[in-house]
Amino acid sequence: MTGIANSGETIRIGTLSIRYLIDQAETGGLGVFELKVPAGSNVPPPHSHTLNEECVYVLEGMLRYSVDGNVRDLAPGDSMLTPRGAVHQFSNPHGGTARALIVLTPDIGAQYFRDVAAVINTGGPPDHRKLIEVMSRYGLVPAPAPAKVTEAAMP
Repeated sequence: MTGIANSGETIRIGTLSIRYLIDQAETGGLGVFELKVPAGSNVPPPHSHTLNEECVYVLEGMLRYSVDGNVRDLAPGDSMLTPRGAVHQFSNPHGGTARALIVLTPDIGAQYFRDVAAVINTGGPPDHRKLIEVMSRYGLVPAPAPAKVTEAAMP
């Protein structure tokens, strides 16, 4: 059936897990996946999407989510929208695993996460150049590192 992902497939990226429920990357439709984030997991760096909008809806646990500097701890039933081009990131500094539904429009597709997993799950430090290449292929842009404040710059 078109658009329905293999619900038995779980894509693991480090300790994170992604289970695609609706994959419509080929048609440019809406995508939906379940994201599990154990406490203290390594998570993606702040980034933006040039092609997609994203909405997170928390099902279990607590998920810290940030959009353009607006940081919120989301509990079950809470959601947050990431407009196209907005810098966002997530983490789980709380106890227990957070579980959320992520909705993307248009869909980025499960293949993106398979490609990221191939870079991250190598057993050593990830190759940042390869990771940036994968992200770029799918319209993701890492956020620039914040400027460091030096004593000379302080008033």
